[in-house]
Amino acid sequence: MPIEGPLRELDIHDVFQLLDLSRKTGVLHVVSELRDDEGVVHFNNGRVVQAAARRSGLAIETTLLQSGRITEADLAQARSRQTNGRANVPLSELLIEMGVVSAKEVERQLRGQIQTVVFELMSWREGFFSFEERPRSEIPETRVSVSTESLLMEGARRIDEWSRIADTIPNVGVVAVLAPVANDEEGPALDLLPHEWQVLAMIDGFRDLREIATLLGRDEFEIAKVAYGLARTGVIAARPGEAPASEDGATAKRIASARALARNGDHAAAADELKHAAQEDPVTPRVHLELGFALARIGELAAARTSWEHFLRLAPTDRAAGRVHSAIEAAQHLETLIEAHGDD
Repeated sequence: MPIEGPLRELDIHDVFQLLDLSRKTGVLHVVSELRDDEGVVHFNNGRVVQAAARRSGLAIETTLLQSGRITEADLAQARSRQTNGRANVPLSELLIEMGVVSAKEVERQLRGQIQTVVFELMSWREGFFSFEERPRSEIPETRVSVSTESLLMEGARRIDEWSRIADTIPNVGVVAVLAPVANDEEGPALDLLPHEWQVLAMIDGFRDLREIATLLGRDEFEIAKVAYGLARTGVIAARPGEAPASEDGATAKRIASARALARNGDHAAAADELKHAAQEDPVTPRVHLELGFALARIGELAAARTSWEHFLRLAPTDRAAGRVHSAIEAAQHLETLIEAHGDD
């Protein structure tokens, strides 16, 4: 019998903890209509052995290629081997077999992929989860097995650290630029570790931190922490990433359309319009701000809180942030009152 339910009733952290403590073997599916996304996590005896999400995370071979660990020719050769009688062998295993990448590097990338997907799922506050137990034979054989407890602890640590650096590095979508130095001034003396020099060398005023992490084959959160240190010492400055082309076009039209619908009292249609905008343009803070209030108007309080929380992650210092914090508290209070009334 599957374990399932809405995330508003059982937090995703609690789901992971339950599967860890009960040493479950099987597959967890997490679906979010608001994000138009789905995550799949494979467990073996309570440990995570594989994780993937439709809209986040890259295939291991793609990450290896983008980070320069392998070449296009290497990947083409591995695919040729896979086509010629090795269809059941993962490309990463064939690349190791060819000697173009080490097993240690592939394991590092696989572990990073699991972390990226699981930490993304841990940020979801709405959606639906379903866990189905399966025999060990149906769980894929992988090179890595990550402790669920360690993932939960690391997730909590990241939440704490992001709150500390958010004023300077609100998300990995920011673009870092070298700080200007006056002609009569000397730049700050740099005493950096090798991995910090690697990040600094990638800063060109165009790449955002997410792209730098991909190119270096490193964890996005670690890159954000390095950027925070460089910004605090005055070596770089961080600015928001370039707005998508749709912000002044399709997104702006959808927001205007939603407001017109709301003025005419059609709040459900306004919310639908903004959901489409959020799917098409997920990095524009104003979309999530507008969507949160639209969802609240039609009584979808849990989804509204999710949109507002996403807005705060994208724009924690926006002038609307105080109003959004108040809205989140009010929604939580109202949800508590509604649940208490149902128990009477």
